[in-house]
Amino acid sequence: MHHVNMLSLSWILALRDWRAGELRLLAAALVVAVAAIASVGFFVDRTKSALNLQARQLLGGDLVVASDTPLPADWMDRAQSLGLAATRTVSFPSMAIAEPGNAAQLVSLKAVDAGYPLRGALRIASAPGAPDRAADGIPSRGTAWVDPQLLGTLGLAPGDSISLGDLNFRIDAVVTLEVDRGASFVNFAPRAMIALEDLAATNLVRPASRVTWRTLFAGEQAAVSSYERWAAERLGAGRRLDSFETGRPEMRATLDRAQQFLALVSLLSALIAAVAIAVAARRFSQRHLDGAAVMRALGVTHRRLATLLLLEMLWLALVAGSAGVAMGWLGHLALVSFAAPIVGLALPPPSAIPALQALIAGLLLLLGFAAVPLARLAGVPPLRVLRRELGAPPASAWLTALVALGAFSALLLWFAGDRRLAAFAIAGFAGGAILFVAVAWLVVQGVAPLRHLLGSGTGNAALRVAMASWVRRQSATIAQTAALAVGLMALMLLTVTRGDLLDSWQRATPPDAPNRFVINIQPEQREAVMAMLERGGVSRLELHPMVRGRLVAVNDRPVDTQSIEDERTRRLLEREFNLSYMAEMQPHNQQLAGRWLDPAALEVSVEEGIRRTLDLTLGDRLTFDIAGEPVTVTAVGLRKVGWDSMNVNFFMVMSPRALGDRPQTWISSFHLPPSADRVTNELVARFPNLTVFDTSVIVRQVQQVLEHVVRAVQFLFLFTLAAGVVVLYAALASSRDDRIREAGLMRALGASRRQLNRAQLLELAVTGALAGLMAASGALAIGAVLADQVFRFDFDPRWSTVPIGMAVGVGLSLIAGWFSLRSVVNAPPLATLRNA
Repeated sequence: MHHVNMLSLSWILALRDWRAGELRLLAAALVVAVAAIASVGFFVDRTKSALNLQARQLLGGDLVVASDTPLPADWMDRAQSLGLAATRTVSFPSMAIAEPGNAAQLVSLKAVDAGYPLRGALRIASAPGAPDRAADGIPSRGTAWVDPQLLGTLGLAPGDSISLGDLNFRIDAVVTLEVDRGASFVNFAPRAMIALEDLAATNLVRPASRVTWRTLFAGEQAAVSSYERWAAERLGAGRRLDSFETGRPEMRATLDRAQQFLALVSLLSALIAAVAIAVAARRFSQRHLDGAAVMRALGVTHRRLATLLLLEMLWLALVAGSAGVAMGWLGHLALVSFAAPIVGLALPPPSAIPALQALIAGLLLLLGFAAVPLARLAGVPPLRVLRRELGAPPASAWLTALVALGAFSALLLWFAGDRRLAAFAIAGFAGGAILFVAVAWLVVQGVAPLRHLLGSGTGNAALRVAMASWVRRQSATIAQTAALAVGLMALMLLTVTRGDLLDSWQRATPPDAPNRFVINIQPEQREAVMAMLERGGVSRLELHPMVRGRLVAVNDRPVDTQSIEDERTRRLLEREFNLSYMAEMQPHNQQLAGRWLDPAALEVSVEEGIRRTLDLTLGDRLTFDIAGEPVTVTAVGLRKVGWDSMNVNFFMVMSPRALGDRPQTWISSFHLPPSADRVTNELVARFPNLTVFDTSVIVRQVQQVLEHVVRAVQFLFLFTLAAGVVVLYAALASSRDDRIREAGLMRALGASRRQLNRAQLLELAVTGALAGLMAASGALAIGAVLADQVFRFDFDPRWSTVPIGMAVGVGLSLIAGWFSLRSVVNAPPLATLRNA
């Protein structure tokens, strides 16, 4: 019964406070906060689902099993029992011979089965440069689809024939987009695609042939996951699961950054919500001091009153949170209808997770930022009924900050999904808030003596009133300025630095990213190859030495590949690495640990992914067999490679002393415009030993995903900005009660409306300018840290952010103040004092 009474009494108190208008500002802040989080959450959920779907399309299916031989029948039976669709491909390098002429070219031959691909679509055209279309099947028997550059290399046209093994194939179409084309070197060779039914008759596949069978599966996510677990237990030698993580490193890097950007949007939405609720909760507790004192005087214990207040907040969180979720749903529908055609992705329906997440976030924010003010309110002495000067017991500033920071940190860790991103954001905003409070206090202390220097003239009356009000309400001024600065800092990070972050991201894979690789350049051919390419209009050439070597020992212990269970690791160790040496690190690589190489020492820098795969650590001694001679180097650095840059990259880079005198060839990457295709043909004609790989299809896929993500992020930023402005208005309006009282007193003492208007505008302008200055500086600092430590690209700050931030702070303060206080100045003084 006691609990029923507490619940019913708390509901009655909530209804009373709502009718009296006491909960409306807090409810408005909570509704807008939850709406902002829910709308962004719904859209992020749908965008992530669309991006994940697009990622699966880049594999051609939901799951791929690669193997040296066709999968046994029980594997296919298992897939069928789970309702999964399946299809197969076979790929390997082969020679294509033109008919007639007998010109030969190495191709990447791919035989595909009916139903390929299961996700995404092939795009073909009738001739190079002709409009393309989605293919409605696979090549028919006796025909081949080829890459456009194969036609140019062999001097062929659609309708001509090529020989592949023992069969002749008529060229029926050119491939313009192959969704699951990976980034291995065999796939850089021109593609020739035939039907799997024709493969046996070519006699190209013999028992000892090194071919890759890929079986693609697609279906419901639960069934795919079940099959993946089943298959993982039965892989054995010669089979591996190809996922998006392992199969497409260049796309993985792009989508990893996309997930981080989307997480940043949700994270900053939560931050803006926290600022508004904190200010509104403080206002609520201040306005309830008298009511709480009366209840204490009537015998309500401290504990019972605290419970009632927390239950009241729970009712508010449920009702306002539900309204916020509904508003967020409507807002996200409007955003989707506007953004989807431009973003260019079909957005699947959202899950219920964002709604639940927004409700829990609202409750967590409300309790986290209102718990200490409410506990302080519950401890108000009963004697305040008679002595109004008595207030609630002072709350520990450190306790308040720790509770709020704990709630906010838990929320950020949940929202961000990336602990590194959340950690830097928490540290940045917590440090910023402390710094903002300190700066605001120093400014208030500095302004206090200045008001006495203004004199007593009527011309300075408004300025004196503004400065006096600013200094007199010292704690409120500091709190409001710091809160406004934190909110503005989030908005500045979203809007002003958004351009810098996105520009830097797009620079990682620019439109002129390398789309050709040339390998097997002999040392004596370097100068001639460079000169020929430069005459053909190619700029920004990159040439790097390449040395083949096999890892044979780690810390003087021989590598035993037969004892390694992981198939991918065993494959890596069974083949030779492409090694290189250089005195300086490539600009699209980043040092993660250790240091760069000493050119005069025997050292190696290791890529982070291969380090994890081979379980290496800094300080390990690696021995490579290079042309029959051992070379031992020490691992001194760990690098993050910019795979999405499409430049030449290496897993292992050694110092010049280690490899400079070893047998080597050179490799180059460069961007070739479509109009300059003849350059590579002329290059191969002059230097027949060279092999040119066309990676334009892969570059185009990376850039398409990048464009989709950038557009989605831009729209999310704009929507969060709009929500943040509304939340910021609620935060600024929280000082309305104090200003009403001050305005009423000033009017009663003879101040004119014009003087009060000028004084209020001056005070708001100073607050906004100071908050904007601090916010812009903080946004630049956090943006630089996030770019360097999380997003891993160069950050070029725009110092115009500082004056822009001050102008935005002044503008928002004036607008919010005018909407909040215009009725106060125009009201009669007696009515104003009575209402206050």
